[in-house]
Amino acid sequence: MRGFSERNLVTETFVATERDRLAMLQWQHFDAVRMGSTLGAEISGVDLTTDLPEVVVAELRQALLDYKVLSFREQPMSAAQHVVFARRFGELEIHPFVPSNTGHPDLIRFRKSGQVTGFENGWHHELTWRERPSLGVIQHALEVPVLGGDTLFSDMYAAYELLDEETRSLIDSRDAIHDFSRVFGNALPEDKREVMRDAHPTVKHPMVCVHPETGRRHLFVNQIFVEQIDGMDRDAGAELLDRVCHRIADHPEHQVRLRWEPHTVAFWDNRAVQHYTMPDYWPTIRVMDRASIVGTRPHR
Repeated sequence: MRGFSERNLVTETFVATERDRLAMLQWQHFDAVRMGSTLGAEISGVDLTTDLPEVVVAELRQALLDYKVLSFREQPMSAAQHVVFARRFGELEIHPFVPSNTGHPDLIRFRKSGQVTGFENGWHHELTWRERPSLGVIQHALEVPVLGGDTLFSDMYAAYELLDEETRSLIDSRDAIHDFSRVFGNALPEDKREVMRDAHPTVKHPMVCVHPETGRRHLFVNQIFVEQIDGMDRDAGAELLDRVCHRIADHPEHQVRLRWEPHTVAFWDNRAVQHYTMPDYWPTIRVMDRASIVGTRPHR
């Protein structure tokens, strides 16, 4: 039990330190109410439907880096306003497998119901199978169930720091191989699959990355898109991946849960968090608009 107690103390110390750091933050152009100890804040005092001054956008960008997940209530954005706001933070992605249905090529509408399912029900970063995965995601709730369909977020800085030393030493210098076909391949006819494979070959990303803006180390693996651990026997690699992903999924100390309301907007740092959407709203309807911002190639 001594090892467990020591590890529990490490967790409590890390969480307390991060909680105290976030408690010291102050903002000039909006208010922030924190959602959890290490991540998440609900932002008020800004109207995302307007042309925000650059100083406000810059402060929101900093808040994203600090809190990792931002939520905004009562933001009835049009599709055009959503795109304009998202572009303030960088170039927007066009998803090669999910065509736009909003009139804007870089804005996707997800309509999920009892007849239409999706792939969000597992812990993951977005688009890790791309050479330049998403920097962040801005999602706008158009229609939500009265109950259910919440999105959970897990802090990848904390998940890395709270791994045991043996596991960290195993993953610090290893790469994972990411493959789109684990999710999107089965829906494609064979000839189309070959075309998309040529356009989107498997990629290697470090299991542990250095965030390009904060300089902090974070986990960057998931069980949805990772095909295998580079240089490891498949069984051993799968065991290591499972060990790491349990740290991400099974520890609510560094997670928050967002309950959506109509016109809630969430903005999350795709590098610093993973997310998971609860599949508990069937057969009611959940409609979301999403814009994703192009990131940089992950590095250690």
